[in-house]
Amino acid sequence: MGYPKDLLSSRSIIEHGKFALIAPEGLVNNVIPGFKKCVISVLGSPKLGASFVDYVVTMQKGGNNSEGFGGQADVQTFVYVIDGKVKAAAGEEEVILEESGYLYSPPGTKLFLENLQEGESKLFLYKKKYRPLEGRKTWVVSGHANSIEYRNYDDMHNVHIKDLLPADLDFDMNFHILSFDPAASHPFIETHVQEHGAYLLSGEGMYNLDNNWIPVKKGDYIFMGPYVHQAAYAVGRENLTYVYSKDCNRDEEL
Repeated sequence: MGYPKDLLSSRSIIEHGKFALIAPEGLVNNVIPGFKKCVISVLGSPKLGASFVDYVVTMQKGGNNSEGFGGQADVQTFVYVIDGKVKAAAGEEEVILEESGYLYSPPGTKLFLENLQEGESKLFLYKKKYRPLEGRKTWVVSGHANSIEYRNYDDMHNVHIKDLLPADLDFDMNFHILSFDPAASHPFIETHVQEHGAYLLSGEGMYNLDNNWIPVKKGDYIFMGPYVHQAAYAVGRENLTYVYSKDCNRDEEL
């Protein structure tokens, strides 16, 4: 990048344990063992207050993780293709994923990725410890979000949602895509025990985080901790759309 041409500034806001807005222009690269020809930045993590780890990964030509990602007995992983084309494998399943493609890998199963493009492929990557439930067990799930129909969110015709994983007690988390038409908003400011890690796929908006209204746009990452006030308005000419994780289907521990 060379020398700065203006005063140093950042849109990013970090409130450890509460929330974070991380703008892409401030990201730095991390070396993650096993990933080759990949530019990786760690987004949400336990050091921020999250119970999971989120990454944004740019796989260059020939990029791969031939040693696998995850695979520990209590760690589940998930990948979503923001842009590009990759080969993804978990257990006996191998799929080709393009934009909006995703693959969930259960605990004890490594996730393998390989860029199939001459150019770059961009991924949203996630890992989290699995909270077991007696008699329940997850399985490999793959698909493309673009093949899933939206449904109305909380009976509002201008806010739309899709679920990427089964609504099943076997899973202790899910991934969703939420999309707001221009000028649409949440029906109320939410306050709940679940936490989120969200990557903004398109649009612009104003996001309420802990009762602070913060401008957000495509390429931003948002961490929302438990009980943090949260809601959004979409502004601009295109939908405000993001993919995000949510813990679910488990009681709170004492």
